[in-house]
Amino acid sequence: MADPISSRAPSGATGVLVLASGEVIWGKGFGAEGQAVGEVCFNTAMTGYQEVMTDPSYAGQIINFTFPHIGNVGTNPEDAEALNPHALGAIVRQDVTVPSNFRSTQHFDAWMKANGRIGISGVDTRALTRLIRVAGAPNAVIAHSASGDFDVPALLARAKAWAGLESMDLAKDVTTLQTYGWDQGLWKLGSGYAEPAKGRKKVVAIDYGIKHNILRNLVDVGCDVTIVSATATFDEIMAHAPDGLFLSNGPGDPAATGVYAVPVIKQWLDTKKPLFGICLGHQMLGLAVGAKTEKMHQGHRGANHPVKRLSDGAVEITSMNHGFAVDADTLPSNAKATHISLFDGSNCGFELADQPAFSVQYHPEASPGPQDSHYLFEKFAGMMG
Repeated sequence: MADPISSRAPSGATGVLVLASGEVIWGKGFGAEGQAVGEVCFNTAMTGYQEVMTDPSYAGQIINFTFPHIGNVGTNPEDAEALNPHALGAIVRQDVTVPSNFRSTQHFDAWMKANGRIGISGVDTRALTRLIRVAGAPNAVIAHSASGDFDVPALLARAKAWAGLESMDLAKDVTTLQTYGWDQGLWKLGSGYAEPAKGRKKVVAIDYGIKHNILRNLVDVGCDVTIVSATATFDEIMAHAPDGLFLSNGPGDPAATGVYAVPVIKQWLDTKKPLFGICLGHQMLGLAVGAKTEKMHQGHRGANHPVKRLSDGAVEITSMNHGFAVDADTLPSNAKATHISLFDGSNCGFELADQPAFSVQYHPEASPGPQDSHYLFEKFAGMMG
């Protein structure tokens, strides 16, 4: 998989991944030509690569897919989780094939090229995953050149110079720049997106990097959703007279985003109105109540993560995407853990005992992934009466 530093690509190689630690991994480039620097992480989902690539939580990251057949169902506009992709690149085992799904409107290679994203095929992705599990998520440069001409020492220098995701606030890079409303419900085959119900509760969603299917689920349980920027003030939020506040997923180090987000959340908590957070939103709530967050060794990313619900022992199979976590040992006495990961025991959810506020680390909206946890949206709606 890895070679010593050399500027000479093997015969037929048009793509390369250069790790900051010095490993050079060759493959066949697809998508856009060029180079990008970021953190390499692995995702174990067997479906939903388009949803993964368009998830804003993957900003600053290069995705190593453990499932070998990525791209075989093509792409389509309905499966995007944001207007544009946010993952920097894709590393896959098999060459991208001609789409074999009736919903496909564009080849994955063409979609990657049109969106300026770099891909490499022909990589031993399982071996790269083992490397990440042992050494942690590495910084790296992914590059694609049709001519096979690479300045590998320069790529290595760029990978080494990149500061990494710790202390990096990426929510400001992916958040909306203007306030807008959302009224699109869940998608169903043959009928498309559902229309919103009437008599809905007003919810303000803070966009730290929100996924579209989160918004659809909120609409599905009767919410009238207004989306505001990650940097919105408490007064700007209250101007919409919300019945509840939603804290979205997003990329980067939660401690960095918390510098401006936590004071707003604390003000909201003083209102005693319902609050629901997912992923980065979970971490933001944790910081707001006095807990700490920490960088994980390899993170959790995939559509098959078992989570134990502590109230009754039930196991939910969940979709996850996070490289930071709330340190459960630092949660205050009024924050009761509700969910834990069955992979490593890390905290996956908590609720406050003295007010209607709760959050989970995983993605109950799925996309991609199972739908075991959709009940959490109903729980939030129920808190608003």
